[in-house]
Amino acid sequence: MKKIIFLFSLFYSLIGFSQDDQLAMNYFDKGEFEKALVSFQELLTRQSGNGFYFQKTVECYQQLKQYDVAEKAIFNWLENHKQIALLVELGYNYQLKKEDNKSKKYYELALNEIKKNPMAAFIIAGAFEKKVLIDYALQAYQIALEIDPKMNFNFQMAVLYGQNGQTDQMIEMFLEESYINPQNLILIQNQFTRFMNENADVTFNEALRKALLIRIQKNQDVFWNQYLSWYYVQQKEFGKAFIQEKAIYKRNPESLYNIINLAQISIEEEEKETAKEILAFILENSKDTDLQMQAHYFLTEIKINDPIIKDYSEIEKDLDSLLNQYGITPYSIKLQLLKAHFTTFQMKNPTQGKAILKTALELPLDEYQKADVKMELADIFLFEEKFNQASLYYSQIEEDLKNDVIGHEATLKSAKTSYFKGDFVWALKQFKELKSVSSQLIANDALEYFLLINDNTIADSTQTALKQFARGDYLLYQNKPQEALLQFQDIFKNFKGSEIESVTLYRMGKTYEKLGDFQLALSQYQTIIDKHAEGIYVDEALFFTAEMYSKKVIDLEKAKSNYEKLVFHHQDSIYFVEARKKYRELRGDNKEL
Repeated sequence: MKKIIFLFSLFYSLIGFSQDDQLAMNYFDKGEFEKALVSFQELLTRQSGNGFYFQKTVECYQQLKQYDVAEKAIFNWLENHKQIALLVELGYNYQLKKEDNKSKKYYELALNEIKKNPMAAFIIAGAFEKKVLIDYALQAYQIALEIDPKMNFNFQMAVLYGQNGQTDQMIEMFLEESYINPQNLILIQNQFTRFMNENADVTFNEALRKALLIRIQKNQDVFWNQYLSWYYVQQKEFGKAFIQEKAIYKRNPESLYNIINLAQISIEEEEKETAKEILAFILENSKDTDLQMQAHYFLTEIKINDPIIKDYSEIEKDLDSLLNQYGITPYSIKLQLLKAHFTTFQMKNPTQGKAILKTALELPLDEYQKADVKMELADIFLFEEKFNQASLYYSQIEEDLKNDVIGHEATLKSAKTSYFKGDFVWALKQFKELKSVSSQLIANDALEYFLLINDNTIADSTQTALKQFARGDYLLYQNKPQEALLQFQDIFKNFKGSEIESVTLYRMGKTYEKLGDFQLALSQYQTIIDKHAEGIYVDEALFFTAEMYSKKVIDLEKAKSNYEKLVFHHQDSIYFVEARKKYRELRGDNKEL
């Protein structure tokens, strides 16, 4: 019994410590350093050897400019605990006092500890880095390497070089580390991506490319071709990535699975001609049945989604031929789904589409394949305006795969179903919950619809315009762009000057794009730019205008001008990074080295 009481008391004391700890940190984070100091001192009296509490106590002294008190505390702690990192802390305290000679003395003493034990470099360099003393941190690692060249600080030093703005050194060190320890490759590539996309100027991208090209020339290891392919994918230069993948394939015929992934990315990024070239290469060079089937699948998908292609009967024959070739098995499930979708949304035969899927459900499918089939079946019920049946299947997927992206996608489609049928209250609740999911695409989509419903409900409590707009969106879902266009035109005419005007123009622009009428699409976007410059759709209008001038209605000066406006006036746009990259390219910043 006594043991039980002791354990309970220990448990609650730990909770107390945790709460006090949090309170102290809250004070510190809010800049209430006097309160934080009292809290950390109290914690330190309970745990006198706790280095973290001591460190925070010293930092509170420093924030309160009580440098002499901090100095005395550090000296006392050093006598009792011999923590070498505190030599850096002491030096930093003198630096704050502007006693540079004493500061330098203790920094040197800290570095001398590495000469006694090279392993101390991790502790000392970390202490310097925490104080943003980057040059000293680098020196700490360099001293250790001079003593023991076998030690490896590539990753740590590369990060420091990046923080110090020495990007050439950072690139060299990260690339060396990538090759020596390929298990760190993804981590390093994430570091590179941050520099490429966030705040580095274009010279960084060029420097990285040049460094990779030099390595390819010096070392014939396919590792560097793969690295350069990855680089070109980040830059969305899929044709150049394909050149590297072909070079890899010549030495490693098993590498075609990477090429199929490249084709898929190219499709997603609307680089369809590059995708076709890649897929043709796969069909020509691979005898792998799975790869061939995937290539056929993507090529057929491109044909279906091409607004220029009108001969659906030919596509239907191709799909039937492929299914005859590969059979109705779990192995060909993606082709079956494509056939069901095409039959419903292009051929307007949902009965046949459902029949294909019901046959598929009788196959021995895994849980993800079943979810895919049910999702398509729900989509068809939605196409037929059978909202309740669609919701039922979406709900089943949500229940079966709660924390999976597919589950979140089902929730999104369920929310859109509520939106289509005019149940805006429930739709709004679902969209609100989806704004915080991990998938950026789903979160962005949910946010768009949340704002659409919320803004237009506030502006019009009767939701008359919103109901008509939702009907237009539903017609788009049914792949009836002409009917949808008439609906949006009617809304634009009847609700001119209202909240819904700008989003209606945006939808009309996207619909004209879908129909291949790029001039009329540009006209809608331009109206948004001219008359709704303060609205939430102006960045989309600028971006898609630039994209069309870049890819469809070729006028590179106009493309550059619209990218430029987005870059300089809409830094918070989800299109900012992409627009900045393309603007720099059109400006001539990305010339080949």
